[in-house]
Amino acid sequence: MKFLTTALPGVLIIEPDVYRDERGFFLENYHQKKFTDGGLPVRFVQDNHSRSKQGILRGLHAQLKHPQGKLVRVVRGEVFDVAVDIRRGSPTYKRWVGVNLSADNFRQCYVPPGFAHGFCVTSGEAEMEYKVTDYYDPADELHMIWNDPDLAIQWPVQNPLLSPKDQAGARLKEIEHRLPVFDGSGMAI
Repeated sequence: MKFLTTALPGVLIIEPDVYRDERGFFLENYHQKKFTDGGLPVRFVQDNHSRSKQGILRGLHAQLKHPQGKLVRVVRGEVFDVAVDIRRGSPTYKRWVGVNLSADNFRQCYVPPGFAHGFCVTSGEAEMEYKVTDYYDPADELHMIWNDPDLAIQWPVQNPLLSPKDQAGARLKEIEHRLPVFDGSGMAI
């Protein structure tokens, strides 16, 4: 299993070892010791599964009082997955990183607490599974607009299909005062 760094410290790409033969394949999605040794000593509390059609964009989402780390993988189709550092005072505040995740490349992305997350579907349909480090709390949700010009995310879609909540997402500068403050250790307070 490989743990690859990105331009945003804490956001990792995980490439599992895939064993293929004429019968199909086998891989470990999660192995606690390997994740700890790879720099991710996290505890996951919930598994989620979503299905979306081509052109759907979900995000950008975060939770403020109960921030979630997310381990994201695609089990069918392909998505463009995005993490945005929303920790005020962080050296990488407002920066984003995007990665293609697919059922064919088996890659996973770890998005740490203090980051907003979103994705858009680039195949006909996609199914994602993701583990989270804290429970979902709808009262704690933060929705940021996908096309915030201050972030300038280079999404591979022009006119995505959005939920009503995502359509009403705020620009970062409108909610900045509510965001966590970076404490210098990688965590937010």
